[in-house]
Amino acid sequence: MNGSDDMVPAPVTYPGVSVISPILNEERHLRDAVANILASDYPGPIEIVLALGPSDDATDAVATALADADDRVRLVGNPSGKTAAGLNAAVAQARYSIIARVDGHALIPPTYLSTAVATLNATGAANVGGVMAAEGETDFEKAVAAAMRSWFGVGGAAFHIGGEPGPALTVYLGVFQRTAIEAAGGFDESMVRAQDWELNHRIRAAGGLIWFTPDLQVSYRPRAGVRALASQYWQYGRWRREVTRRHPETVSARYLAPPAVVTAIAAGTALAIVSLWSRKSVLSAVSMLPALGYAGGVAAASAHIGRGATPAVKWRIPIALITMHTCWGAGFIRGA
Repeated sequence: MNGSDDMVPAPVTYPGVSVISPILNEERHLRDAVANILASDYPGPIEIVLALGPSDDATDAVATALADADDRVRLVGNPSGKTAAGLNAAVAQARYSIIARVDGHALIPPTYLSTAVATLNATGAANVGGVMAAEGETDFEKAVAAAMRSWFGVGGAAFHIGGEPGPALTVYLGVFQRTAIEAAGGFDESMVRAQDWELNHRIRAAGGLIWFTPDLQVSYRPRAGVRALASQYWQYGRWRREVTRRHPETVSARYLAPPAVVTAIAAGTALAIVSLWSRKSVLSAVSMLPALGYAGGVAAASAHIGRGATPAVKWRIPIALITMHTCWGAGFIRGA
């Protein structure tokens, strides 16, 4: 072997990536979500495993057409419809060593998988993720998106509002080393929501690194109406309570703020009504301070969040904020 042969670099190899998606009632967004994944610039092999729950729209037909059109798209059943069960079913059928979760509401950019795999390699992390960049199409969705991107709306979590790269408690979606998922025992199927946070907690407890990078941006479509948004945040609150029950060390002020606000407003309003009935007007006025203070905070925050938005979006932002806060807080109080 001569000197010039010694200088030839080893060929770069790219591990295969299995993109897993739990799918339920995603007729509206599924085509775009899959198209964005298939348009990835990642130079290694890619597959998409769709775990189909019992949808009551045309989701299954859309998924079947996508699988027929491209053999990189495969379908697995998820009869329970539970997100964690679908994720586990998809992981079990996945072929590759890198597992990327991409939900049916999520639209990844072409560089997403390349950036994620490079970040895994550079940091040695078990899981990397980025920003849940909420973007709406209708006026209500745009209002929800603005609320979801704000500190007042969702707190200071980096995967909502951005931040510096570094270790994190959890990340949005996640691109995992498959071995980390398997070593942790997979997603907990008893967790209807917050199963990603709970899995990341177990990975960290075992010494794994969860890494946030703002270089990963995922477009997210918010819920289209107040009822759907309320149900989503009610479930978020209920299952965050379950996480804190199982892992008390994870309780933080950010999680306790919404239930505290709901409790203060409910108690104050009830006392105000009783005081009015008892003709104690001063006590009634004082009792309304929590509700009035919260309303003032929502008004001020909405004005800040809605800068540059159209009037139709601006007046919907307070509705989005109040729905998110009260339903999350009430769900947390109710528990799972």
